[in-house]
Amino acid sequence: MKPNIYIYILVMAGVTYLIRMLPLALFKKEITSPFVKSFLYYVPYACLAAMTFPAILTATAGGILSGLAGLMIALIAAYKEKSLLTVALFACAAVFVTERIMGFMM
Repeated sequence: MKPNIYIYILVMAGVTYLIRMLPLALFKKEITSPFVKSFLYYVPYACLAAMTFPAILTATAGGILSGLAGLMIALIAAYKEKSLLTVALFACAAVFVTERIMGFMM
């Protein structure tokens, strides 16, 4: 039996709509709790980090070591408040150099 793709799309659209509509329908008043506000402020950053962190370590051809080198350099550059483009370029350069060094060693 062949599954109907339109049913899948309809269910996905319904779930997506409910996730976005329910908070608007359930919470009529403004949120005044500083704890809840700060929690909701950091949710997108936490979700983004949880989705991208595993890929940072495993997406490079050299394996985890070159990904870890790029991550460390990116964290240092970000801590020093460099721009997003600079952080990305430093991380890419660190991965490239690490993979070249690993290539010479093998």
